[in-house]
Amino acid sequence: MKKIGFLSFGHWSATSHSQARSAADVLLQSIDLAVAAEELGADGAYFRVHHFARQLSSPFPLLAAVGARTKRIEIGTAVIDMRYENPFYMVEDAGSADLIAGGRLQLGISRGSPEQVIEGWRHFGYAPAKGETDADMGRRNGEIFFDLLKGKGFAEPNPRPMFPNPPGLLRLEPLSEGLRDRIWWGSASNATAIWAAQRGMNLQSSTLKADESGEPFHVQQARQIRAFRQAWTEAGHKRAPRVSVSRSIFALMDDRDRAYFGRDGSHDQVGLIDNMRAVFGRSYAAEPGKLIEELRKDEAIAEADTLLLTVPNQLGVEYNSHVIEAILMHVAPALGWR
Repeated sequence: MKKIGFLSFGHWSATSHSQARSAADVLLQSIDLAVAAEELGADGAYFRVHHFARQLSSPFPLLAAVGARTKRIEIGTAVIDMRYENPFYMVEDAGSADLIAGGRLQLGISRGSPEQVIEGWRHFGYAPAKGETDADMGRRNGEIFFDLLKGKGFAEPNPRPMFPNPPGLLRLEPLSEGLRDRIWWGSASNATAIWAAQRGMNLQSSTLKADESGEPFHVQQARQIRAFRQAWTEAGHKRAPRVSVSRSIFALMDDRDRAYFGRDGSHDQVGLIDNMRAVFGRSYAAEPGKLIEELRKDEAIAEADTLLLTVPNQLGVEYNSHVIEAILMHVAPALGWR
């Protein structure tokens, strides 16, 4: 069995071809798609986070709204850029959203992706410490956030508070018990996957990673997952970790699907991203029978317990529901995922 969810980048564009023409459109449609996905039997609704872009940015109002409208589906991010975050305030936001959702948040956090602006985190009031890179700052903020979720008191109480305090040092509130086990680190390299495992975070691996061997993307990603699991075991954590991978997968069921995605077959691509040589994984688009054959060969999907389907959110809720349903009904059972 494999958990299957969707991942929305949350784009909007004021063009005649887009069903999401404003920020309000994409936010409200994101909620509606999560509700529809839950009704179809999907396991997760995940959202990307980008700043200074016409995309989803502040995740917690959306996560709370989805949590209030759904009952079962996991609700997550992939990923929150920790270079932009105050980890203390984020604990309060995350705890509140998780309590509203009844403990269903699955928060992907990371150093983040290339930005729309130069050093955008400086505009938010953050800067690396002396000797740090921005990636170091992101990991540091991630570790602080993760540590605060333990719920240990650390703040000296006021001897004359407005309201009575419990005894001892105070922690941030509200704290959602169990949320710490549902934090994922978005990793683009084997080294950061091992780093996440050593600290006890789950692993999110996207549609690109550092090209560390020249092998096909799915082979390198599978090796990354195995390195993560080995490091997890060596660290002695008591619970089993979770691993997700993201893929663009489209079952061509009708003429509309073929018009949108029935182009020549996709293949891996190699390029530079933030001065890193990266390999970008292929997309999958074919009739169900052929699609099943191709997906059987993807070693990383086989290694992961969770698959996130990237959806073209600007095509609207109805079409994206169709995309998700086609995978759940016509592909996943044949592969033993359901």
